[in-house]
Amino acid sequence: MQTNLSDAAKTLSRADEAEQILRACVHCGFCNATCPTYQLLGNELDGPRGRIYLIKQMLEGEPVTQKTQLHLDRCLSCRNCETTCPSGVTYHALLDIGRAELERRIERPLSERVLREGLRRVIPRPAVFNALLKTGRAMRPFLPAALGRKIPKRSARTNAGTHPRPAPRHPRKMLMLEGCVQPALSPNTNAAAARVLDRLGISIVNAPRAGCCGATDYHLNAQEAGLARARRNIDAWWPAIEAGAEAIVQTASGCGAFIKEYGHLLHDDPRYASKAQRVSELARDLVEVLANEPLGQLQASLPGQTRQRIAFHCPCTLQHAQKLGGAVESILRQLGFDLTAVPEGHLCCGSAGTYSITQPELAQRLRNNRLDALESGKPEMIVTANIGCQVHMDGAGRTPVRHWIELVEASLP
Repeated sequence: MQTNLSDAAKTLSRADEAEQILRACVHCGFCNATCPTYQLLGNELDGPRGRIYLIKQMLEGEPVTQKTQLHLDRCLSCRNCETTCPSGVTYHALLDIGRAELERRIERPLSERVLREGLRRVIPRPAVFNALLKTGRAMRPFLPAALGRKIPKRSARTNAGTHPRPAPRHPRKMLMLEGCVQPALSPNTNAAAARVLDRLGISIVNAPRAGCCGATDYHLNAQEAGLARARRNIDAWWPAIEAGAEAIVQTASGCGAFIKEYGHLLHDDPRYASKAQRVSELARDLVEVLANEPLGQLQASLPGQTRQRIAFHCPCTLQHAQKLGGAVESILRQLGFDLTAVPEGHLCCGSAGTYSITQPELAQRLRNNRLDALESGKPEMIVTANIGCQVHMDGAGRTPVRHWIELVEASLP
């Protein structure tokens, strides 16, 4: 489409990128056909094409209001539209640019500012999150029901059977992102991944100074804070990378999608550009690592009687952002698990980072629709590849939801 950026917009650091993305869009509308919020609300401004027009108008100097902000906030950043788009529009990058500019122009209501700042203060800090989670669980009986339902329950399904990780003992070494909320909500996930990798001759080495990937800050429009976290992680990982670490493994696909963007987001930073690009190249979702290993060693150990009927929820950050749709399913079938068919497998569950907190009504409708689809094949369990999806869907109290690597590791003798 034709564009005419305002003089003010031309001064933005990503102005050229925004203009290129806008010009790539041919406003065909294919994106709306697979957009979760457009399907729910039926409003052109709650689909990718409408949001692109809103951002275009803003960058061309048109006035913006809180209504503009509402429609951009309702986007899940699921990137389903990018999978559908025949023109290769990198919608998520334009959305980041537009949201950042809108945040500068429109002041949010106090309640929204407090909520977003609270999320930024709590989620990226594992010790703070864990302390508040324990307090919330203890206080749940005394809280209003609506607030109590937002506190994840302690799940025996996900927390049972946590065992110590194997000490590094193999020549092959990899790093692992520990994550922010996963150690508290599903502490066995990374441990299970480390034990499975150990069986395949790969040791996980620790990088204690690494922390939050930066996605929470970045996607709540505190973009500089998110990039500062990215730089700290690069510094924390770099000694191990120089020592020969083969990869940086992520068991949460949301984190992995963001780390793979480090190179792009920091390409103008003279101190970090080359290191960020190297980190992005080394970032691997767990399924990418296992797909290149001799899984026969695990398959031979899988007892036939442990075959379970399971449904796999492929997170948006795995299938649309990282383009790894079908990869986990392939491994699970190789290892002997019985996967049910899942209709509309491309759709979002409504978790989307902090979306289930900032947009609870839409998130709940999306979750219910997703669980209906996942449960249509009568699975004994649902497995996924992202902690946000896992907790969000498991919180409905329907079919149990776990990380897929825990299921694999529990099946090994």
